[in-house]
Amino acid sequence: MPAITASGLTKIYRTYKKRPGLAGAVRGLFKREYEEVRAADGVSFSIKEGEFVGFLGPNGAGKTTVLKMLSGLLHPTSGDARVLGHIPWKREDALKRQFSLLMGQKNALWWDLPARESLELNRTIYGIDEKRFREVVGALTEMLDVKDKLDVMVRELSLGERMKLELISALLHSPKVLFLDEPTIGLDVTSQQKVRDFLRDYNKGHGIVTILTSHYMGDIEALCPRVIIIDHGKIFFDGPLARVIERYATHKIIGFAFGDAAPGDLSAFGEVVETTAHTVRIRVPRTRTTEVCREVLGRFPITDLNVQEPPIEYVIRQLFAEHSPADAKTAT
Repeated sequence: MPAITASGLTKIYRTYKKRPGLAGAVRGLFKREYEEVRAADGVSFSIKEGEFVGFLGPNGAGKTTVLKMLSGLLHPTSGDARVLGHIPWKREDALKRQFSLLMGQKNALWWDLPARESLELNRTIYGIDEKRFREVVGALTEMLDVKDKLDVMVRELSLGERMKLELISALLHSPKVLFLDEPTIGLDVTSQQKVRDFLRDYNKGHGIVTILTSHYMGDIEALCPRVIIIDHGKIFFDGPLARVIERYATHKIIGFAFGDAAPGDLSAFGEVVETTAHTVRIRVPRTRTTEVCREVLGRFPITDLNVQEPPIEYVIRQLFAEHSPADAKTAT
């Protein structure tokens, strides 16, 4: 049985539409106009135990809304969902002890307490044995290299240190399902990599179901073999990340290094994306890669050549641009 299933999940917000000016305000006192915004519109998918799934979409696509419904923070307008066999919005204790929701822009740790005291509070809430608590905290702080930060006030921690301790707090009760909403937002490159490595190793070691939303495509490439892509509240792709790249990466980037100064114009061979004194990078259709390489090599003194896939960010942007209906309403 899948660990998570969603079937036709829909969330509709009814919002007041105010007309401009004083006349509009007065009119609103007697006759209000409303419009419906579909934050999630018939969302359906299933996730097996141990899967690490990327949940992608532009701002306002409905990602956070779906995560909040799956974690029981929101009640759907219609549709159904099961998380570990439970209906999440019933908020049963049996489920609340088996999942965690970590939001990169929300604090779970108490701002004015040392991290250790916040973790102790969670230990009491979840009824974790003290010996087990020490073992889990010791192992996680070792993996994330924050053992010496446990007694520091949370407000005095760097963003990267705080996020690592937020992760420890989320995993303290050994959940079976982990919802991650932008966990690396604002982190520097080094901290992002450490969090990614930790999440990958933890997922493999514990078989925990993980759903990750992120605008950093590095997170998705490094962690998520499967992606679910949502826009305007609707899912329009669910499958391997490799299939997205294969389907939408219609071009490749060819980099040429020249012994002398780079030629003035190579636009006849493809779209020039970067030029320096001795190098040029051009974007060409995938089917013409070999032909373009041969032509340029035959006409110019090339000292080096490399062919690269386009950045995943470009592929996802292209996918969104192709599928986003201009007149749809969105919400986060």
